[in-house]
Amino acid sequence: MAVLVGGEWILSEEIGGAAADEIDIYADGACRGNPGPGGWGALLRCRGRERELYGSEPMTTNNRMEMMAVISALQSLTRSCRVQVYTDSRYVCDGMRSWLSGWKRRGWRTAQGGAVKNQDLWQLLDAEQERHEVAWHWVKGHAGHRDNERVDRLANRAIDEMQARS
Repeated sequence: MAVLVGGEWILSEEIGGAAADEIDIYADGACRGNPGPGGWGALLRCRGRERELYGSEPMTTNNRMEMMAVISALQSLTRSCRVQVYTDSRYVCDGMRSWLSGWKRRGWRTAQGGAVKNQDLWQLLDAEQERHEVAWHWVKGHAGHRDNERVDRLANRAIDEMQARS
């Protein structure tokens, strides 16, 4: 059996059989202006093997890029996995840990009755969470956390490459 991590098949024999479905994801988003050009980056790690993903959008918000980093990483997994997601976004962590169930119960309305911002991405993230067993971890951004700094660089690289093509 094998799992596809970011476009690369990792054979379960290579990483210890049943443990193949345990994935760490580090994710970050960046935006130059808010709204403005944005990028996201994700690092997937499975038993010492790594895969980087990144992407960009010409006009977006930081929160949307934070969400896209996690969505894209989860979508790259070809089968259900146990996933540890690490992000410096309180918006993503609080949304998935605390707010999501209430939004769904209220028909995608906030506790104050307003429309949920970024509902399209929350619904995608919710669908991906349903496919996997996900634990959410907040890490302090720009505080020297090696993997968080790495995905921040990927998100900014995505913006740089997009702007260089323009």
